[in-house]
Amino acid sequence: MDDRMTIDEGLRLVAGMFVMASVALGWWVHPGFFLFTAFVGANLAQSAVTKWCPMMWLLKRAGLPATRTATG
Repeated sequence: MDDRMTIDEGLRLVAGMFVMASVALGWWVHPGFFLFTAFVGANLAQSAVTKWCPMMWLLKRAGLPATRTATG
């Protein structure tokens, strides 16, 4: 089985890291960083409705596979 991260897994990783970083920055640096948290949430919501996500496009361009492939 292919152990490489898929686009869906990469998207969840990036979104989670963006949210954690923006919350930390909003807490310790400036409350304006909470707007980035809202932006990430809004982008996830729009991608669910439109079936298009800019980060998924970037991850595909980076070479992440769309699905896992069975080997053997």
